[in-house]
Amino acid sequence: MLLITPPFTQLNTPYPATAYLKGFLNTLGCASFQTDLGIEVILEIFSAAGLRKVFALASNSKETFSENSYRIFKLQEDYIATIDPVIHFLQHKNPSLAHSISERTYLPEASRFDELESLEWAFGTMGITELARHLATLYLEDLGDFIKETIDPHFGFSRYAERLGRSLSSFETMHLELQKPDTLVSQILVKLLAKKIKKVRPKVVCISVPFPGNLFGALKCGQYLKANYPDVKILLGGGYVNTELRSVTDERLFDYVDYVSLDDGEAPLQFLLEHLNGKRKKEDLKRIFMRTNGVVCYYNNAPEKDIPQRETGTPDYSDFLLKDYLSVIEIVNPMHRLWSDGRWNKLTLAHGCYWGKCSFCDITLDYIKRYEPMSASLLCDRIETIIAQTGETGFHFVDEAAPPALMRDLALEIIRRKITVTWWTNIRFEKSFTRDVCILLKKSGCIAVSGGLEVASDRLLEKMKKGVTVAQVARVADAFTQAGIMVHAYLMYGFPTQTTQETIDALEMVRQLFMHQVVQSGFWHLFAMTAHSPVGLEPAAFGVMKVGPDFGGFADNDLSHEDPEGCDHELFSEGLKKSLFNYMHGVCFDFPLSEWFDFETPATSIPEDYIANALGDNVAGKPRPNARIIWLGNLPETEIFTDEVGDEMMRFSFYEKQGKLSFDLDADWGDWLNNMLSKWSVFKEKNYLYAEAKAHFEGADFGDFAVLTGSQVWEALRENGLVIV
Repeated sequence: MLLITPPFTQLNTPYPATAYLKGFLNTLGCASFQTDLGIEVILEIFSAAGLRKVFALASNSKETFSENSYRIFKLQEDYIATIDPVIHFLQHKNPSLAHSISERTYLPEASRFDELESLEWAFGTMGITELARHLATLYLEDLGDFIKETIDPHFGFSRYAERLGRSLSSFETMHLELQKPDTLVSQILVKLLAKKIKKVRPKVVCISVPFPGNLFGALKCGQYLKANYPDVKILLGGGYVNTELRSVTDERLFDYVDYVSLDDGEAPLQFLLEHLNGKRKKEDLKRIFMRTNGVVCYYNNAPEKDIPQRETGTPDYSDFLLKDYLSVIEIVNPMHRLWSDGRWNKLTLAHGCYWGKCSFCDITLDYIKRYEPMSASLLCDRIETIIAQTGETGFHFVDEAAPPALMRDLALEIIRRKITVTWWTNIRFEKSFTRDVCILLKKSGCIAVSGGLEVASDRLLEKMKKGVTVAQVARVADAFTQAGIMVHAYLMYGFPTQTTQETIDALEMVRQLFMHQVVQSGFWHLFAMTAHSPVGLEPAAFGVMKVGPDFGGFADNDLSHEDPEGCDHELFSEGLKKSLFNYMHGVCFDFPLSEWFDFETPATSIPEDYIANALGDNVAGKPRPNARIIWLGNLPETEIFTDEVGDEMMRFSFYEKQGKLSFDLDADWGDWLNNMLSKWSVFKEKNYLYAEAKAHFEGADFGDFAVLTGSQVWEALRENGLVIV
C-alpha cells in the first residue's frame, strides 16, 4: 500500500493522517509506505535547478510582468545562487548562514520585505536566528508570488489550487481544470509520484485530502494512476472529504479515484482490503462511496463498529523525510509561529470533543460527535515510541478540545516516567484549569494552549452554547499565563445577530485581555456557516437565512447566509485585525476603539475595569475533598536541632533547579510533614487525597488542618511545587 499526502499542507512537519493509518496497518501486519509529496515538490522547485526551470518558463511572458515580478526576474541569478544555502538553513543544516541573512546584504528582496516595520518588536530580544528565518521565509514568499503570477496561478506554500477546492458545489470547474496541460508544479508532482509507484509497486493507493487546497493535487495523482496503472485501486479520504463530500453524486469523480471513504479511515480501509481480497461483499463495506454501473453508490452495511482508539496502533512516522522539512516563520504571531516553526509530532488525546455543543461547529459529524478518550498510560507509551522513532520530543496534540482531566493525568504520567517533551494543544477555557492544574501541565512540558474566546460577548457565547463567559475565559487564561504557558485566543466576528455594538464591545474585551497580559496571541476570523453545524442545519433558530449554494452533486459544506438582525460584519475585518496586531505587540492600548475603523462606530459599553474585576474575583475556593495533593519538587534534606529556647526543631532544605528553599518546623510537625511529602511525591503511583491529608493531620492531634494550610510554611510549599488538583 502507498499512503499519500498531496501538495500542500505544512512546510515544517508532515500532516499526520497517513502516519495514523500506517500505524493501524502495522497492527494488521499490512506493509505500507507513506510519502508527503508536498514537501518533496517544494524541495524540487526551490532548488537551483528548479528555479532555473521557473525563470525559463516565466521568460515567455515577461512582457506582462508586474513591477514586482520583473524585479525578481532581473535578480534571478541572485535567487539561483542563494536558494540551496537558504533551504539548508531552514532545514537547520546550515545555521551559520543566519549571520549573513540577518545583515540583509545576502538575500535579494522584493515586495514581501515591505512588511518589515514590525521586526524590532518581534525579534529585538530573540536573536539573529529567528530574524534570519523570518527574512528567509519572506524571500521564499517572494518567489512563491512570482511563481503564482507567472507560471502557475494555483501555487501556494500551504495550499495548492485552494480556490478551486473551496465551495465546490459542482465538480465541473475542477474537472475542466484537470484537463488542462500540466504546470511545472503538477509536472513535478506526477514525476515524483511515478518514482514512488516504481519503488513501492502498490496494489492500493490511499490519498488523504485534509484541506480544500489538497484536492487538486490529490486528483492529479489519481489522474496519473488511472492513465498509467489502471489496476491500482485508489481510495480518497481525509478531513476535506469527511466534511465536504458526504453527499457526493457526481460520477465523474470516480474517473480519478475508485473509492471515497468517510470519517475515521481505519475500519473502512480494513474492510475494503478484505473486499479486494474476496473476503467481504461490497454491500458490507463501511462508509464507502464507489461507482457501480455508472451510478455513485454508498455502502455502509458493515455490522462491525469503528476500531477503538486504543487499538488503532501508534502513529508511524517512518518513510517521511523528517530532516528535510523547513522551519519557517511566516507571520509575527506567537501561536502561528508554533504552527510553522520547528517539527512537531502530531498525536490525539481523545477522539471527538467531550463538550460537543458549540452551535457553529460540525458536532453532528463523527470526528466531533463520537467522544472516546485514551488512557494516560497508553498515550505515554505512544509518546515514547514516537520519540524513539523520530528523535523529536515536540508534540502537538491535535484534539478539537483536549479534556482537562486527561491532560492532568497525562502530565502526571509524563513527569513520573521522566519523559522530556514539549507540547501544546487546543482547549476549552474550562474553570477546571486552575492555577495548580496549569502549574502541573507546565511541569510536564506544556508551553502553549489555544482556545476559543470566539465572539467575546456573553450573550452570543450563550447563544452559541460555548459554555463559558468572558470573565471565566479571563481567569483561566490568567492561570495559564501565571504558570508560564502561552495563551492564544481564537476570535470570531459575524456570528448570527451580532450587532455593531457587540462587535465594538468584543474588541474592548480583547483590548483589556491583552493589556492585562493574560492572553498573548490571537486571531480574528469571520463566522462561516457549515452544513453540518446546528446553525447550518437550523439557520432560522439562530436568526439567519440560508442563501446557498444549491447542491451540484459534489461538495456540500460551506453555506452563504443572510443576517437581517446583525450588522455588515465584513466592514470590521481590517480594523479588528489591525488593532489585534498592535495589542499583541503591547502597544496602542490607549487608542480610542473608533480609530481602528474608517466609519462611525459607537462607544463601548464595557467598563474599562471589566477584566481587572474578573481577575480580582479569581479567589481559589476550598479544595475538594477528593482533590489530589501532589508534591512536584525534590524531597527535602532534614536535620534536627535545638533552638535558643530549648525546643527541638527540624530544618527542611529543598534543593531545586533554580535555588534552595529552607524553613524550620517544630520537630513533631516536621516529622509529620517529612513523612507526608514522600507520600505526596509525584513519583508515587497512588495519589494522596486532600481529605486523607486533612484526616491524617487532625488524627495526629495537631489540631485543625487549617492551622497548617494557613501558615507561612504551607504558603512556601505552595509557591514551590505543592499542587492540589
